[in-house]
Amino acid sequence: MKKSPKFSPEVRERAVRMVTEARGEYPSQWATIESIAAKIGCTAQTLSNWVHQHERETGQRQGPTTSEMQRVKELEREVKELRKANEILKLASAFFAQAVLDRRFKS
Repeated sequence: MKKSPKFSPEVRERAVRMVTEARGEYPSQWATIESIAAKIGCTAQTLSNWVHQHERETGQRQGPTTSEMQRVKELEREVKELRKANEILKLASAFFAQAVLDRRFKS
């Protein structure tokens, strides 16, 4: 089970905006991220993840958006449920087929 987010969406958005705005003041994006992360109290990797996700959401980086990832999770959940239902139907079908065969031999 995931922990509840420590940072609100507003803090995440502001941190990403700070990275974007301060990018020219540092030699690299990572240096910018490290500096901003220290100021807001998260790890540089966490902030980097937020920045990369923002870049995917805005089309600046390839990869799935949040809504696409959510849809994939929903579809995976649905596939899992359908597989379970299919297995139950297979077992029930085999059970009833056997019952029909048993009844024919007893007659």
